[in-house]
Amino acid sequence: MLQSTLKKAEKAKEKKALYGEDIDLEKFIKEEADEHENVTKATEVPKKVQESLLKIGVDPSEKERSGTFIQVDQSGVCTTCASESVEIMGLNVALDKYKWLKDYMWKAVAPDTDKYTAQAAIRESKEYPSGYFIRSLPDSKEIFPLQACMFIGDEQVMQTAHNIIVAEENSELHIITGCATGEDVSSALHVGVSEFYLKKGAKITFTMIHNWAEQVEVRPRTGIMVGDNATYISNYILTSPVKSIQSYPTAYCTGENSRVVFQSILGGLKDSVLDLGSRVLLEGSGSSAEMISRAVSKDQSQVYSRGHLAGRTQNVKGHLECHGLVLSDDSMIYAVPELEGSATELEMSHEAAVGKIAEEEVLYLTSRGLSEEEAASMIVRGFLSMDITGLPPELAAETKNMIDMSLKGM
Repeated sequence: MLQSTLKKAEKAKEKKALYGEDIDLEKFIKEEADEHENVTKATEVPKKVQESLLKIGVDPSEKERSGTFIQVDQSGVCTTCASESVEIMGLNVALDKYKWLKDYMWKAVAPDTDKYTAQAAIRESKEYPSGYFIRSLPDSKEIFPLQACMFIGDEQVMQTAHNIIVAEENSELHIITGCATGEDVSSALHVGVSEFYLKKGAKITFTMIHNWAEQVEVRPRTGIMVGDNATYISNYILTSPVKSIQSYPTAYCTGENSRVVFQSILGGLKDSVLDLGSRVLLEGSGSSAEMISRAVSKDQSQVYSRGHLAGRTQNVKGHLECHGLVLSDDSMIYAVPELEGSATELEMSHEAAVGKIAEEEVLYLTSRGLSEEEAASMIVRGFLSMDITGLPPELAAETKNMIDMSLKGM
């Protein structure tokens, strides 16, 4: 790691994040995770881990997958790749293989963004880098997705990961990634730093499912650099309880005619605190963005749904949409849509609505033989279900099944 990066990180060790609850990192820093044994294929990881993988869309059989990466705590335990058009490997391996990779490190996400990025950078300088590296080769169109999983299996662990994803010119890349926790873990922290770089004409679809334990704190940090005529599509799903999560990925549409789509499905359960959103800076002529969020709050949960759309040059377009359902008097949804325009020729809009389940919809379904509980559950699942755009038909159908599976408990 460059000394300048480490110096920035050291200065930001106590810097609180702009949003979300502050976390005392000391109780996690003192605990080190055990090393985990490497395996040659995903079916060799423990059965309990495999069961967790299936819940987040990561298939241990690797059927119709072009590659797999699994990290348990701080150890990358499994990496496979079945395609010649893409690469997937641990970040430590990639840094040894490609000397140029260091030029991508900490460019889309600054190490001094807050105390969480700082801790990830400091740990990276002292230990072997964790996380994954993914790259699609120029002009390649890989239909089968790569899959990656971050799994926490030990108590009181701070799991840090630094992920670098590069889509070379005119390539197409699909990624399914999920995060999960072992059944015996009652307290842990995950800090994941992900940097995406989309070259001219490239396309990435990134589908993430989070399935953390109820007492896990989660602080992902993501930056996306989108080049000329490139497209980034993100599908994010969280419908299981978590102690707290705060994430605000930022996409930089610096390329001409660059495009970004963020789609989020958020289910607040029990006493979870979800502070999630996305931010797009439209800086390239003809760039565009669409940000759509569906949120439901139940029990004593709190959901903060944020969105920031900034048009900074001519001929840009953007739309921000947040809809929420409040299902209990002890829960809440706080929608924060922001538009920022600093050029004359632009079109930007936002739409936000928070409400309750319509009584007439419940009455209609109960008149057809459903109980009130069954009717409410069906309405909620329909509200949260989204059309998945930008994927090949087979992969779109699979992603829809993943979403439906995640919504079973809602």
